[in-house]
Amino acid sequence: MLGNHGRGITAAIFTPPARLLARMGVSPNAVTVVGTTITVILAVTLLGRGYLWQGGVALGFVLFCDSIDGVLARLTGKTSTFGAFLDSTMDRIGDGAVFGSLLAWAVFGMDAGAPRILAVVAGIIAMVGVGTVPYARARAESVGVIAKVGIAERTDRLIIALVCAAFTDWGFGQWWIGAGLAWVAFASALTVGQRVLFTASALKAESDTAA
Repeated sequence: MLGNHGRGITAAIFTPPARLLARMGVSPNAVTVVGTTITVILAVTLLGRGYLWQGGVALGFVLFCDSIDGVLARLTGKTSTFGAFLDSTMDRIGDGAVFGSLLAWAVFGMDAGAPRILAVVAGIIAMVGVGTVPYARARAESVGVIAKVGIAERTDRLIIALVCAAFTDWGFGQWWIGAGLAWVAFASALTVGQRVLFTASALKAESDTAA
């Protein structure tokens, strides 16, 4: 949801720095790899060590800048199938680092009790879900269906998880991080279901038309 509505704004904001990078000869793929590397480092060194609000702010800035490689590719005419593949692959690595670090802190940094149980269980499900959501879309596209449906876009998942983690770090209670991860787990599972049903419906309609 947030990702779709924010693309026009981010394109307007990042066109000037993208033009500067283009003049410097920086490739979009290099920006993609560097952005993911920074994401992994911030996630592991901040979130994984319990600096939840600091990590959320830093990663929020990196997330906001995530569109710059796409803007740069369009400006330089270097959009490519490989670039799209690389960007999607790097996103999965970054997401894994963020949710893996949150899960690690829940396991090793939270006090024993119901909030930790919720955070760990929801974190494990969320880890599976954040990988399955884009996989379902990719597999749908491989059979000719554009399955963009669902309530759990990447931006939404990251923002909600990071904001809820920050609330826990600010002393509002350890339930917050569990609630954020539980929402990600639920929304991811629902989105996968939506994409499966949408793909099944589209393929059935195509089959009926062909018949």
